[in-house]
Amino acid sequence: MQKRIIYNRFKIAGHLFFWVASFTLLTLIFYFYTNKFTVGLIEKSVVINIGFAIAVYGNLYFLVPRFLKQKHYIFYLFWLIVLLTLASMAIQFLFIYPFHKLFSSTGQFLEFDSRLHSEFFFATFLYVATTSFLKFVKEWLTLQDLKLKLEKSDRQKLEAELKTLKGQLNPHFLFNSLNNIYSLALIKSDKVPDLILKLSDLMRHIIYESKENYISIEKEIEFVDNFIALQKIRISNQEQIQYKKIGTVPSGKIAPLLFEPFIDNAFKYGFPGDENSDFLSIRFDFTEYEFITFTIENNYEQKGRKEKKNSGIGIENVKQRLKFLYQQNEYSLEIKDYTNRFFVSLRLHIK
Repeated sequence: MQKRIIYNRFKIAGHLFFWVASFTLLTLIFYFYTNKFTVGLIEKSVVINIGFAIAVYGNLYFLVPRFLKQKHYIFYLFWLIVLLTLASMAIQFLFIYPFHKLFSSTGQFLEFDSRLHSEFFFATFLYVATTSFLKFVKEWLTLQDLKLKLEKSDRQKLEAELKTLKGQLNPHFLFNSLNNIYSLALIKSDKVPDLILKLSDLMRHIIYESKENYISIEKEIEFVDNFIALQKIRISNQEQIQYKKIGTVPSGKIAPLLFEPFIDNAFKYGFPGDENSDFLSIRFDFTEYEFITFTIENNYEQKGRKEKKNSGIGIENVKQRLKFLYQQNEYSLEIKDYTNRFFVSLRLHIK
């Protein structure tokens, strides 16, 4: 409320300053042509500014919101011409009546003059155009300020969602991985030390390295390698999983944790139990210049998918971060949900 009161005071002060400046300017112009300062000069300035004010406020508070902002351009143009005509006529009328006695000594304003009317019409138009431009600039600046606030709010929301995503990933994935590693430790598998090291690297990446908006591609791909290796522990027939990297991992940076939600969903919802049809295909293509393409495809059970489809925020978080961190031409995300088959393709520009 206090801010609104202060804003209204500044707005009124701005309007007063504008008209005081206009009055002063016109008075000085009349003084320049007459070389003498009289009450008549002040009267002239007052009358002309009244006419200008009629046109300015009629345009700003009636024509612009009623027609221009509603995109009724023909009606706006028509009524603007009418308004300018009436305002310029009002100026001449005020000079003739009731102030005709003040200016009768020159005789210039005792009757309507088409040339004088055109001059007043043009001058009124300049005032309307100037004030309209100032209003549009003010609204544009207000819009930009609002846009910045919304972007800041969106950034904070995305950061909170990413923290939530990490918070969901940490305990869920950690417990599953530790249980799987524990099972291997019971049978004294030689894979245990390597898997513990991979788990350690993965948790460090999630907790520390992925704090920035962008991270090196090498680190992100190393994270994906470790993530897939730990997920594969619980899959008995690992021949059903295909993981390929085409080309050499390039230098550069990308946003972190963009691939993990899709991979996690594939392992979580895939492999419904049919050894003949279960499959998971993950591929990175690094051969395109300045772009990488990630594709993943897996089968799933339709019933189980419907029951669990609202269980996480990972994919929505990916979509929002892509919009926020990349230009529209810097990425393309394709998600297709076929019957019992899920396909994702993410093409991403390298920073």
